[in-house]
Amino acid sequence: MYKLHEFIKQSTSSDYFISGSSSLEGFIYRKHFVTITLQTTLKDVFILLKRNTALLLFGSYLLILLYSMFFGFSRTQSPIYMYNFMPFSTVKNYIIHYEYFPFSTWIINLAGNIGVFIPFGIFLPLLFPILRNIFRFIIIFIIGITMLESIQLVSKRGSFDVDDIILNTVGALIGFIVYVGVKKKSNA
Repeated sequence: MYKLHEFIKQSTSSDYFISGSSSLEGFIYRKHFVTITLQTTLKDVFILLKRNTALLLFGSYLLILLYSMFFGFSRTQSPIYMYNFMPFSTVKNYIIHYEYFPFSTWIINLAGNIGVFIPFGIFLPLLFPILRNIFRFIIIFIIGITMLESIQLVSKRGSFDVDDIILNTVGALIGFIVYVGVKKKSNA
């Protein structure tokens, strides 16, 4: 506060001070103080609105995603535990035996597992600055998606599939690259 007062006092000393009137000097101080405070407050409000909007969008996206993972697509509780620990086994089956799978199944399981996780790559670094480092981002994302796949296995509402983890991570990385590209372009 003292530095702001000194700044205002220095910037108004000769240019705005007329005839030594202390009331005029006080008016000029108050005018500059209000302007600086108003600009700072509006900037802070704008940043807060952007962050809250991003949090609201991310929260909504996350709820829809969780619902889809555990209840969507007519998902019911399976009588057995389903899992795949062999990397690219499911992907290979879809590619080699594509004629046995309806196109919708193909799209949901391959393109869907990539596309649905692109927003993670945008929202996580946007909302959590510590995740703007690609290595931290990948580690945290893989831990999180592995936990979700494990919950699907234990709850028998879906399967634990290492291919899902790989495809989801590819999607999140695409989103991360988009985030970094947009960030660089806006800073240029």
